[in-house]
Amino acid sequence: MTMYRRTITIPLSLRFMKTSALLLSTFVLFSVPGWAQPERLHQIHRNIQSVFYEPTTGLYKETNDAAHNEKPHSYLWPLCALVQAANEMEVLEPKASYLKPVLQTIQQYYNPNPPAPGYQAYVKKEMTDTRFYDDNQWIAIACLDAYERTKQPSYLDTAELIYKFMLTGYDQQAGGGIYWKEDDKTTKNTCSNGPGILIALQLYKLKKNPKDLQTALDLYRWTNKQLQAPSGVYYDAVKLPCMKIDSAIYTYNTGTMLQSSVLLYQLTKEKSYLKEAKRVAEAAKKHFYRNNRFPENYWFNVVLLRGYIELFEVDKDPQYLRLFARDAERIWKEEKDQQQLIGPRKWKSLIDQAAMLEMYARLEALKGKI
Repeated sequence: MTMYRRTITIPLSLRFMKTSALLLSTFVLFSVPGWAQPERLHQIHRNIQSVFYEPTTGLYKETNDAAHNEKPHSYLWPLCALVQAANEMEVLEPKASYLKPVLQTIQQYYNPNPPAPGYQAYVKKEMTDTRFYDDNQWIAIACLDAYERTKQPSYLDTAELIYKFMLTGYDQQAGGGIYWKEDDKTTKNTCSNGPGILIALQLYKLKKNPKDLQTALDLYRWTNKQLQAPSGVYYDAVKLPCMKIDSAIYTYNTGTMLQSSVLLYQLTKEKSYLKEAKRVAEAAKKHFYRNNRFPENYWFNVVLLRGYIELFEVDKDPQYLRLFARDAERIWKEEKDQQQLIGPRKWKSLIDQAAMLEMYARLEALKGKI
């Protein structure tokens, strides 16, 4: 992935100020960032609805450029980003309705086929497609977040349906772990195991069923054994049956495992999990934050942000969140077009808009804390 370059210049006069003044200047830089603007969130949401949404079908387009749209409508993956963004908007505006309309769209991807119902990669009425375990898991995570916030049973029902589907992807090939998608037994990925841990832990938190905690622990131990790099970040996948490691390293894989370590600490009070979370957090900073910015995939990055927020709730150290605040502001200044559509390329994608909507909403919720 392309890394951007950025240089922050400190005026010469600042170097000669008293230490207290310099510290105050630093505090202001981090505590009053430009992202603290609800109008920015509403602008992104309006753009999503006006540019990508198709009212006649209730579906979305994947990009704003037909040449880059493989199919008439979006695959499920961008909606996995949008459904979480919608939840974070409702955190800020509890009386608004952002989430249910997205879930209604996602229902058009529902596939009831055995071994368990789930959501397929593309619109069901247009074709029958494969079902990715991670696509489903991202939806379940958003629904569990929404259920914890609202206690509306429909959110829990959707999450539990997906949990049952997810468990059909687990077996003892390679010693455990969940496959990436249901019709491919050649790869088990961090992106289908990290989110699985989070779902199991969220359900355990709600219901205190020991089986859910055991599922989380089995997936956590397997992923750490098979896919964690010595530095602390995570490889993408293990290929079967040869057990070859796909050594690509993405922010979202480390993000789910960071969040999992923190949740395990919160639920079990075992300090080893918090120690591991802090190790992974620092490893991720060293690996991903280069030249004052994160890699260009916004959605991968916002999943890492979720992990850092979880850690912040425990240790109250804002250092990592400040990096995201700075990068989010840079993106708004440097990577949007005249329509206020965001993205590093000339054409703009739904997943990028949804990712930044989530990122700005989460940062807005942290206003005054970091």
